[in-house]
Amino acid sequence: MKPADSVTRLFVCTAQKDEIGKEVARALKIELKKQGLKKLLLGGEKRKVRVQTCNCLDLCKQCKKGPGAALIVYPEGTTYGNVKPKDTAEIVECLGEGRVIKRLLIE
Repeated sequence: MKPADSVTRLFVCTAQKDEIGKEVARALKIELKKQGLKKLLLGGEKRKVRVQTCNCLDLCKQCKKGPGAALIVYPEGTTYGNVKPKDTAEIVECLGEGRVIKRLLIE
């Protein structure tokens, strides 16, 4: 069995009234497949990438009251807010390159 840290997880909040979180999760899965990044090579280590939805990330200001969803990249701890489906291609691309998207970053 592989250790748990060999997986990168993208947790997407789906607690919004409008389904945007589910749309973001769906778009992330499509983008990961499209860009061939269902498995990443980070620092010489191969990692699986999983998209998981969750009911709340306790970032309501960033998703429930905004027009997008909140998303956390684990184990890195990168937190994004106001994420829309159109942002997913850039998120996946940056994930593969080990970069963050400053305009979506919650600090």
